[in-house]
Order: sequence, then C-alpha cells, then structure tokens
Amino acid sequence: MRHSAEKRASFGQIKVTRLPGAKSLGRLLAGGLRLTCALGRQGVSHRKREGDSATPAGRFRLQRVLYRADRGPRPQTLLPRGRLRRGEGWCDDPGSGRYNCPVRLPFRGGHEAMWRDDRLYDVVIVLDHNVRPCRRGYGSAVFLHIAQPDLAPTAGCVAVSAVDMRRLLPRLSGRTVLMIG
Repeated sequence: MRHSAEKRASFGQIKVTRLPGAKSLGRLLAGGLRLTCALGRQGVSHRKREGDSATPAGRFRLQRVLYRADRGPRPQTLLPRGRLRRGEGWCDDPGSGRYNCPVRLPFRGGHEAMWRDDRLYDVVIVLDHNVRPCRRGYGSAVFLHIAQPDLAPTAGCVAVSAVDMRRLLPRLSGRTVLMIG
C-alpha cells in the first residue's frame, strides 16, 4: 500500500536548465512547479572537473537528505534522511582514497565542511554524481541545497530558496531523477 502511495506522491523527474543569458541561473521544473535556481559560477558543463565551478550536466538519482536538526524540523520527504553533525565534511581531494565521500573533521585532505554558519547546508540533497564508479577529479560534493538569498552562483551545485526546498521535499523519493542540462 505505501509503495503505490509513494509512486503517486513523488516526482518522477526534475528538470534543470540554464536560463538564457544567465550562466549561473536556472529553471527547475518539477510537476507543476517552475522554480528559479542557482547553478555553478561557470554554468552547466558536460565535462565536469573538480574545482571548475560548473554544475554537471546529466541524469542523477537523489540518494538522501542531510539536515541540521538545530535549524528546523526534520524534513518531510520520501528520501532517506540523516542529521548533520558538527565535525562532518565531504572530501573533495582527488588525491584521497575518500574522494567524494563523507569524512570526519579534522581531515588532512581537501574537504567541504558540511556544518556551516550560513544556512546553505541546513538541508542538503545528496546526488549520485560521480559515485559508481567514482573517478578522481571528475567532481565531488555536488548537491541540491539551499541557495543564498540573492541566488548567487554555487561552486557547482544546484540551489533553491528555503521556501522552494520545503515545497520540493515532500515529493522527492528514491525514484526521482534530476536531469541537468
């Protein structure tokens, strides 16, 4: 019973395209929702590389939601959820065996801190970009997360307003595919 309810409730596909004339702004389409989103400073790339500030083009599954429990209620979603904790990071060092994986801080290699003072990672949706197989140097820590209030460019993620994230979350499941490009 729950299985069929989940199928009806979730978005099958979310489409993200770059807005004409705006390299780092995009349109996110999900069901009847048309949302503006932030993209990487260098727009969308079919040849994503670590540190290029581009959002990777492609088809991605949503793996799980990470959230700051101290910043709001547990997100309502059909995706698996996990609380972010102080001292968590994500390895972005192509020379590390932990590349594109969660790590505990302090961490010797290059990394992204997941526990941030700004609100950008209050809710983070982990995408399956460059995971199976993980190719070092082909991009790491590519998420769907909260945007800066002015929709400033990201380092390669897709970001939406906190209000829009709350609208999306209840309709996201492991079946949802994010199409960027």
